[in-house]
Amino acid sequence: MPLLVAFLALALAQPAQRTVLAPTGTLRASFIATNPVQGRVDPRTGATTGPATDLVRELARRLGVPYVVTPLPDAGAVLESVKSGTVDIGFLALDPERASQVDFSDAYSNSGAAYAVRANSTFQKSGDVDRAGVTIGAITGQAPEVYVREHVKNARVESLPAVPPNTVMGKMLLDGKVDAFAANRTRMEELAREVSGLRVLPDDYMVTSQAIVVQKGNATRLADINRFLADVRASGFVKASLDRANVAGVKVAPEPKR
Repeated sequence: MPLLVAFLALALAQPAQRTVLAPTGTLRASFIATNPVQGRVDPRTGATTGPATDLVRELARRLGVPYVVTPLPDAGAVLESVKSGTVDIGFLALDPERASQVDFSDAYSNSGAAYAVRANSTFQKSGDVDRAGVTIGAITGQAPEVYVREHVKNARVESLPAVPPNTVMGKMLLDGKVDAFAANRTRMEELAREVSGLRVLPDDYMVTSQAIVVQKGNATRLADINRFLADVRASGFVKASLDRANVAGVKVAPEPKR
């Protein structure tokens, strides 16, 4: 009898969850196309892969609905897509400023942010970078850029409007236009592998938590998302997704303390 009650409760809950999480009948989601910690976009086919797509696919499967994952150019675009209701959920790094505009779920992954520097640089750790006369490159609006802009005291931060190709970032470093580049460790490790003459400092200057965002004030939707994330963290689903994505420096976020 308890099993029958549980089955009936689940059967009744699913239509209600579909209405809350996918009100159009399709689960619509967005993520930052240039952030490998969230996902990647195949340049030939446009297909998306990575943790964001895996989580959307699994949530849609549980709801019994189709899904659409839309890669967007930057965090601002993801933020607006959620605020406007163009999508039901978005993927963003936890950020107190953005929390005034959308509601953040519990974190599902934590990723380090690191500096890429020239191989012959005297910098050995992140603290060495914050010196007078040093220029740090970063991408406007991304969590690593927000952090250095707010916390660096002596170095100058040059914020770029969009993510340049790795070859461009590498040339900026090798030509001395910037002395360090600040971004998530995954991106910086990929940069150092692709462009010779660079290395990544061994310590993270900050840790960024990735989460799902929903429209401000939609408490029911947020609660459903948090229950889903608690389950996929505990089951090993998130870890398996991160392992497949092969993202350096990214780990499953711990269970939140209530």
